[in-house]
Amino acid sequence: MSTTVSTNTARTDGPIEVTLEATKEYWWCTCGRSRSQPFCDGSHDGTDHRPARLNVEETRTVWLCGCKRTGAAPYCDGSHDRS
Repeated sequence: MSTTVSTNTARTDGPIEVTLEATKEYWWCTCGRSRSQPFCDGSHDGTDHRPARLNVEETRTVWLCGCKRTGAAPYCDGSHDRS
């Protein structure tokens, strides 16, 4: 599990900007418990949640979901703004 990325984690209940490096494997947190948002740190142990693998073909900056309600996982779709 690689979490060496540039992140902006000032807010974790909304979108989190990250730069993902090509050919590296990332694990997106699906439970919301991780202290390494938006990436998994193993905090889901003992739950039914499992992290989602994320790979990119080229280095790019993306907005990953922090609220875990997105319909476009792992990317933010604005669900954090809907009531």
